[in-house]
Amino acid sequence: MARILVGVSGGIAAYKAVELVRLATAAGHSVRVIQTPASLNFVGRATFEGVTGAPVLVEEFEPDPARGAFPGDPTSEHSPISHLELVGRADVFVIAPASANTLAKLAAGLADNLLTSAALANTAPVVIAPAMNNRMYEHPATQANLELLRSRGARVVDPGTGRLASKGEWGVGRLAEPAEILAAAEAAIGEHAAPGRGYAPRSLDGLRVLVTAGGTREPIDSVRFIGNRSSGRMGLALAEEAARRGADVALVAANVTIQPPAGVETVAVETTGELAAAVRERFPAADVLVMAAAPADFRPAESQAGKLEREAGAVSMQLEPTEDIVAGVAADRRADQTVIGFAAEHGEGALERGRAKLARKGLDAVVVNDISREDIGFDSSDNEVTIVFADGERVVGRRPKTEVAAAILDEVERLRSGVEAPSTVEPES
Repeated sequence: MARILVGVSGGIAAYKAVELVRLATAAGHSVRVIQTPASLNFVGRATFEGVTGAPVLVEEFEPDPARGAFPGDPTSEHSPISHLELVGRADVFVIAPASANTLAKLAAGLADNLLTSAALANTAPVVIAPAMNNRMYEHPATQANLELLRSRGARVVDPGTGRLASKGEWGVGRLAEPAEILAAAEAAIGEHAAPGRGYAPRSLDGLRVLVTAGGTREPIDSVRFIGNRSSGRMGLALAEEAARRGADVALVAANVTIQPPAGVETVAVETTGELAAAVRERFPAADVLVMAAAPADFRPAESQAGKLEREAGAVSMQLEPTEDIVAGVAADRRADQTVIGFAAEHGEGALERGRAKLARKGLDAVVVNDISREDIGFDSSDNEVTIVFADGERVVGRRPKTEVAAAILDEVERLRSGVEAPSTVEPES
């Protein structure tokens, strides 16, 4: 993948840079970190060294034990000048968090520490993620510095709005989420990649992936509905991971309140009928459909235009089945399209029912999860699934849904490449 140089300046948001580095290394990137002396007040160099497996540099004239090499690179035979060698090898330079002081130095072209010296010598794409108090961020000097850096080609990942470091303060200035910063870095690499810079194409480049997420709601009256507890986290994790791998992603989200990933076309729907219509409209242009949404299986045969009043007494309701969306599109797909379904099963026999759905609906794979467990699945950030294929299965032990999404897309890539299915894999600890 790519060589990412991360510069960490002083500020409480430095702790989020650790997650940025973790995500980057988990994605297969080779990462080096340089810190300003002020940043050591918030995160020690040993933390970043543990995550990257490479030495962290702080002082401009301290020797680099790796001699400028990124993890996986051959070590130079001589001892190069650190700030020149690191940026010379980097595919992108990410400064996160970028404090107000560091932004001012970058804008003025100062080179008074290792980070700013590296920035001045850098010719790779630059991604800057500011983080500071809202009053500092909104100051005209800071805004002018950011505008100047943008005019020079820097990609700025704007901060979010929310609770700030100072007790009781709220406003703009929170460091953007690490996944958003990494996505910006990968996009910058893709736009500026040049022969010999070490950037490899991403695994899903050029692929069009359609993902569904969330749970549909079928109206009973003007205020009540039949629905389920799906939060949409699994589908959003899949959309984000597919986009990170280079796919052109469309997300159809049913009643999802979580912010969708950046760079993904998102279509909001409410009912199973609306979900079906959105999928049918976009499926012909897709190479892959991952049906992670949880459509309601039944809907009222008739819904009331107004509100049912308690005083009216008992209410009888006839339910009718909704359409099976994934089976319908799978039946009409082209030979070059891949369709992945989900089976939220309850308790004993879940895997057998998942296998039956695989065959009955004509899918390439079914992701089976047991919703009888309270510690995974709906409303949880973790999941544990078994991915079932016609010729095998893969068990993905309990882990964050982001990692489950990566495992599912690994299998999508395998299916499309024609590689034989793996044997059952025991859950990882």
